[in-house]
Amino acid sequence: MYDVIIIGAGAAGITAAIYAARSKLKFEIISKDFGGLTTWSPDIENYTGFHNLSGLELIEKFKEHISDYRIEVKEETITKVEKSKKEGFIVRTNSSKYETKTVIICSGSSPRKLDIPSAAKFEGKGVAYCATCDGPLFADKDVAVIGGGDSALAAALTLIQVVNKVYILNATAELTGKDAALRDNVLKSDKVIVLNNSKLLEIYGKQFVEGLKFEQMNEKKDLKVEGIFVEIGHIRNVDFVKDLIKINEKNEIAVEKNGATSMPGIYAAGDITDLPGKQTIIAAGDGARALLSAFAYLTRK
Repeated sequence: MYDVIIIGAGAAGITAAIYAARSKLKFEIISKDFGGLTTWSPDIENYTGFHNLSGLELIEKFKEHISDYRIEVKEETITKVEKSKKEGFIVRTNSSKYETKTVIICSGSSPRKLDIPSAAKFEGKGVAYCATCDGPLFADKDVAVIGGGDSALAAALTLIQVVNKVYILNATAELTGKDAALRDNVLKSDKVIVLNNSKLLEIYGKQFVEGLKFEQMNEKKDLKVEGIFVEIGHIRNVDFVKDLIKINEKNEIAVEKNGATSMPGIYAAGDITDLPGKQTIIAAGDGARALLSAFAYLTRK
């Protein structure tokens, strides 16, 4: 039986794993990917000790750090966390089953996808969810960003470094991003055109995206683009544990200040929780605190 199973390999999960290794716990860290949403950040300027680096560069630092402790992330998909009839919990994945005394959930969130029939058809063929990852594929081309919040603005800021033109299709009357510096940097670029009050209707093309149709102020319009970057929010990954612990109306895991959930022995950290401040540096701190809390729990058992 493991002392702890850590679910998720973003900033929170990686930090928890480092603390687990230093505490000589028997543990595994399980995630279907590495880096979480940090991977998609174009610029990180507020992570203590590092500045002016991309999310991908920071994730490489994380990889270097865990390699020092010979930590390997098991690339599996979590399907269920259950209370064991004997002791602790059972964590089920798409390929394995783990018995553990404690669980730390750092599963973060996934991009919310477009709710139009043509979107799925063009995923990987012009429709993308990561400007940092896929932006270079559209060098010198015209692209669209769907959304008007901070994530949409961050995507636009990344894209203007490589593309010809960025059209921001925003559903509301004004951009909703709260980061004033980010908004100003995007809007001052002559590569950016903001289309407020715009509703995406259709994506079209033969094999790859060739354009989209949208409605603006009751008028249907056509826009020729070769790339469409979707930034309309995220879905928190809690389905595998929703029957076991308290989750709020926003699908966030309710936690106490030490990261404890409503179920003794289960902790949560990072963007998945109901704590304010969805930032990489905060998630890392949450991961450390959750592991220390789990360690204290284990010593009391």
